[in-house]
Amino acid sequence: LLDPTTDSVTYSDGMTEEVYGFDIPVPALDEEFDVALIGTKGTWYDHKVSVSNPEPKEDDAKSAVDLEDGTYTAEVTLEGGSGRATIESPAAITVKDGVATASIVWSSPNYDYMIVDGKKLLPVNTEGNSVFEIPVASFDTALDVIADTVAMSKPHEIEYKITFDSSTIKAE
Repeated sequence: LLDPTTDSVTYSDGMTEEVYGFDIPVPALDEEFDVALIGTKGTWYDHKVSVSNPEPKEDDAKSAVDLEDGTYTAEVTLEGGSGRATIESPAAITVKDGVATASIVWSSPNYDYMIVDGKKLLPVNTEGNSVFEIPVASFDTALDVIADTVAMSKPHEIEYKITFDSSTIKAE
């Protein structure tokens, strides 16, 4: 039997709760294995479980640092939220000293910050639709971001996925 651990989970809205966790040895990725769980009334339940690695393989994504220093554009897609917000595509991308940064222009002026890779970013403009400069680590892989909108009665953090398409990269 495995003893439970007590873990603290913090959600994107800031809510935190304590949950039970179990450290289960995984024999191999992407292969089913048996797990038996005991319910609150003492009944055992058998389950088939498989664990996959959600991280892309190195060769699945084109690294942004493969680009020479300069200015580029690339088509960008946005997923998540209510579907009402959009971002301009193609997006301008600047590479300097091997670091790529994209200019993300929202369809609304109501975004007051974004969180990318755990870092809070503020808009680079004060008028018009919200514009953010965000880091681009790779292309063809969805980048999880959070954007805070003040368009509703109170601010809301909304989760999005942004993907830069390497097949559309053009030097400016």
